[in-house]
Amino acid sequence: MEYIGIQGQIRKNNLNSVLLLIAFPVLLLAMVYIFLFFTSGHRAPGANAAFIAAVPYVLAGTAIWFLAAWFAQSSLIRLATGSKPLERRENKRVYNLLENLCIANGMKMPRLYVIEDDSLNAFASGINDSTYAVSLSRGIIENLDDEELESVIAHELSHIRNRDVRLLIISIIFVGIFSFLAEMAFRSFRFIGRGSKSNGKNGGMIILIAVVLTAICYLVSMLLRFGVSRSREYLADAGSAAMTHKPYALASALRKIANDPAIEAVESRDVAQLFIENPKPSAHGFSWDNLFATHPPVRKRIELLEQFV
Repeated sequence: MEYIGIQGQIRKNNLNSVLLLIAFPVLLLAMVYIFLFFTSGHRAPGANAAFIAAVPYVLAGTAIWFLAAWFAQSSLIRLATGSKPLERRENKRVYNLLENLCIANGMKMPRLYVIEDDSLNAFASGINDSTYAVSLSRGIIENLDDEELESVIAHELSHIRNRDVRLLIISIIFVGIFSFLAEMAFRSFRFIGRGSKSNGKNGGMIILIAVVLTAICYLVSMLLRFGVSRSREYLADAGSAAMTHKPYALASALRKIANDPAIEAVESRDVAQLFIENPKPSAHGFSWDNLFATHPPVRKRIELLEQFV
């Protein structure tokens, strides 16, 4: 994939961030309206009146959820990955590699974290200069040579510079809303199914409608996220090659990472997409994780990097 330039990628990601901020609430409001339409006996006037009354509450609830997740995202990600601050005195080698790259590219140095896991992986996170961070597993620090580790750090710095991490966090938050709604609807449906007939057919039908709508909207939200996320790895790989002038080093690092990327502490599919390679084992054959994969195959990434050599 041709590298389109730093400023061009930043503008693209800023635009995508705005579009996501619009698209996800619109999708949520559409879901609410369709639900009200079906539960009001397919009568548009009744659905319209109920929808107008519901809009302020839906938007307020979404805003509260979004803002709470937005400001707590750094703590939540550290909790989900088990990452801890890596002090300069603990590993000057890593700090020197990160600091030299930041100085050479005019970037403010992000915070540095370590995940105490022997597997090989890394990710960038944060929404602004005060929260940007690069997290490395203990395995990747100990098993990569200086050139390889430098190329991985440059890859993560490219995500920060391109505003990829902010875009991803926006998508993670909104997909999380639809995932929560779908899970609640499904749990309610199972509860109704185990209940007695006194629950009535109407209650069961309403829950069934909610299950179908939330499931569809969850899949649509996944597609929206997929549409803006998969190319970011190619672009960050190209950014790393431009920073270090050593594309062969990142290709070599990716080969090693692909052999053991599984970070045991990572259980969330949403957090997994932040990593340089998905840290969750992929199922063989068909699976939803493979269908909505946010990472392109490592083999293709290596082939593109080798074209720079």
